[in-house]
Amino acid sequence: MSARTAETGPPPRPAGAGAGAVAAVAAAAPVRRRAAAVGLLAACHPLPAAAVTLFAVVLTAAAGLGLPEAAAAVGAVAAGQLSVGWCNDRVDLRRDLAAGRRDKPLVAGTVRPAAVTRAAALALLVCVPLSLACGLLAGAVHLVGVAAAWGYNLKLKGTAASWLPYALAFGLLPAFVTLGLPGAPWPPPWLTAAAALLGAGAHFANVLPDIADDLATGVVGLPQRLGARASAALAGLLVLASAAALVVGPPGRVTAYGWGLLAATTATVLLAGRRPAGRLPFRAVLAVAGADVLLLVVQLRRS
Repeated sequence: MSARTAETGPPPRPAGAGAGAVAAVAAAAPVRRRAAAVGLLAACHPLPAAAVTLFAVVLTAAAGLGLPEAAAAVGAVAAGQLSVGWCNDRVDLRRDLAAGRRDKPLVAGTVRPAAVTRAAALALLVCVPLSLACGLLAGAVHLVGVAAAWGYNLKLKGTAASWLPYALAFGLLPAFVTLGLPGAPWPPPWLTAAAALLGAGAHFANVLPDIADDLATGVVGLPQRLGARASAALAGLLVLASAAALVVGPPGRVTAYGWGLLAATTATVLLAGRRPAGRLPFRAVLAVAGADVLLLVVQLRRS
């Protein structure tokens, strides 16, 4: 150390440097919070969650539930879907890391695992009282469906029964709505069958893009055992059967819209089957589900 350095000491810090650093940290905090909120939203599987919640909205409107009852039912479905989506991403974190799934918020680091765990638990806690507010039997039916979805995430995803939670959860959704009506009626069998078939078809279609990664990380559900081509064909058949149940199940003549829906579903299934490894089959299922919903409103109003 030179004499001059010893005399003068370290160079003086510019005035306001500490305040500037504090201001930079303070400015960055809201950005990090927004990024974490966006990551948390993405981790809930927003597209399927929104689709199922919208289906619940249509069911409550078509069934004629009053506004308070409909709000509780839709809120319960939304909370249940959020809990299932967050649970799924949290449980799959190790497998997603091994597969290099940078499209997953937890893998990309935009949201912390503890935050997703807390969100899933909170959504589930909200789901319980909202479900029971629709009636004890209706609430119990919905909670069975939510438990089935959690069972898929925690255990059944890697078994030959991987399709069962989807079929059960979707099949029970109409019952959750109708059991909240005066007299607690069960839905017609054709509606339950259509919803269950659609749910099973959605499972096979949703898994298709991830079959290779799933097999590499030890997930061997029924679609993984069958392979992409057979699973795509089965998804198409299940969705077509769902549309057929909606069209021919209710009493009375089949409408022109019903025949058109069957024709459009058949064409969509054949088109999606040409690209079994991509996202097209799942998007095709969502498109068919949207058309089914329109028919469902008409059928429920008629019945």
